[in-house]
Amino acid sequence: MQNKIVITGGPGTGKSTVIEELIYRKYECMKEISREVTLNARKNGTDQLFLTKPLLFSELLLEGRVNQYVEAEKKNKDIVFFDRGIPDVHAYMNYISIDYPDTYIQKSKLYKYNYIFLMPPWEEIYISDSERYENFEQALAIHNHLERTYKELGYKIIEVPFGTVEFRADFILEYVK
Repeated sequence: MQNKIVITGGPGTGKSTVIEELIYRKYECMKEISREVTLNARKNGTDQLFLTKPLLFSELLLEGRVNQYVEAEKKNKDIVFFDRGIPDVHAYMNYISIDYPDTYIQKSKLYKYNYIFLMPPWEEIYISDSERYENFEQALAIHNHLERTYKELGYKIIEVPFGTVEFRADFILEYVK
């Protein structure tokens, strides 16, 4: 059976950096797709799709994350890491207080993961950029919504301690083994 492992957390917590480290170590990883959705929207003339059309943005993310999950199942790998999971989509919708269809939660219940690693907010490494517009306080609030969402779906959350990228990747790999 394939282990599907989510690495999640608020913006700027080091998720993508750890995913890059796992790729470097030859693990199968499904990269974060929100930047791709944001950049595609920019090419089509919408600067911040999440802010201007959050439901459309979330629909595109949900579809992309479900596709990643299905794609992962086709790979002949014992372990697949995901930079964010399907439940992240409705956690963010809860964060901005936008109603969304029941299908979001249904898909989160249908496509299950084996482990959820939560990267805590880490002010020392936090940086905003053109795709990450949240300040650190907003990142804390997002973290809380993510934690609550995964717990409500019955997941046990494993918090990843602060440290070097190598230490954090080692922590995750040791836990999974």
